[in-house]
Amino acid sequence: MTMGQRLEKLCKVAPLALGGLFVGSGVLHFVAPKPFEAIMPRQLPAHREFVYGSGAAELACGLGLLTRQKWAGPASAALLLAVWPANVQMALDSGSGRLPSVADNKLVAWGRVPLQVPLIWAALQSRPRAGTAQD
Repeated sequence: MTMGQRLEKLCKVAPLALGGLFVGSGVLHFVAPKPFEAIMPRQLPAHREFVYGSGAAELACGLGLLTRQKWAGPASAALLLAVWPANVQMALDSGSGRLPSVADNKLVAWGRVPLQVPLIWAALQSRPRAGTAQD
């Protein structure tokens, strides 16, 4: 397999993998909201509402990516940009004992911050399947 073929395959698989991650994370926002509340920037009010809202957005974007909806790639990239401040807040708070379990690890927390870049790239690889008219 050539490098171009590998990249083409990655471009097809990446949004599907991200879609699966979004669906799983979206469900967790509703089942276990407290860890997500802990990483919210403290300046924002109504943490639970933001967690539920971002969980619903992750579910919608995840399903959109999995079904190759035209809107899903740009919407997913925008969502990743919108939640980036929570990842930065988590990194700043890591090691303080304030965060639940693995999120309190500085290496894990700071590792999530640059991880947003390839996730945004994966979102933007989403394209409707050839021969389908999706809006």
